[in-house]
Amino acid sequence: MKLTYRNTYISIVTILFVAMLFSCEGNLKGVRDMEMPEDAPQAVGMGINLKYIDSGKVVATLKSDKMMDFSNKNFPYREFPEGLEVEFYDENREKNTVTANYGVIYDQTGLIDLQGDVVVITSDSTRLMADQLYWDQASNWVFTDRPNTIRFKNGARNEGQGFDSNQEFSNFRSRSNVGVQIIEEETK
Repeated sequence: MKLTYRNTYISIVTILFVAMLFSCEGNLKGVRDMEMPEDAPQAVGMGINLKYIDSGKVVATLKSDKMMDFSNKNFPYREFPEGLEVEFYDENREKNTVTANYGVIYDQTGLIDLQGDVVVITSDSTRLMADQLYWDQASNWVFTDRPNTIRFKNGARNEGQGFDSNQEFSNFRSRSNVGVQIIEEETK
């Protein structure tokens, strides 16, 4: 058989074509990863109105104009860049409300980070205002190192730089603060 440049060229093209054909894999996830920027959320929700129901009762509602789901990351989280409002209902169906200009929920740790004009109003009318507030869902603990003001139901007021408290504010530990405390004397 006589080898010509044409036969050699066709052989080389055929080998390259077959090599390319066998080197391609049907990896849809790989293709999607190439399309999505590394810092992009997995999903974006607009006009969110979620209701958490336990035993047929609404336990909490969450409203937000925008939610970005980053559960595709190594440390998954959900971000609320345009603010959020959460209403919690206790066993007596009394409402507690939390609003903030920005929020992040970290899925693995259960920590919630609220920032910008954070306001918490409890069912007994205790009102907390802070620049930033953290809530540890696992231990039901609320804390901050930022400036905050708390007005209790009895009229007492506390302005401070940081505090730790259980979520009912019955075990409240304030750091440097100034305030008005109302102490009722027991009559005997």
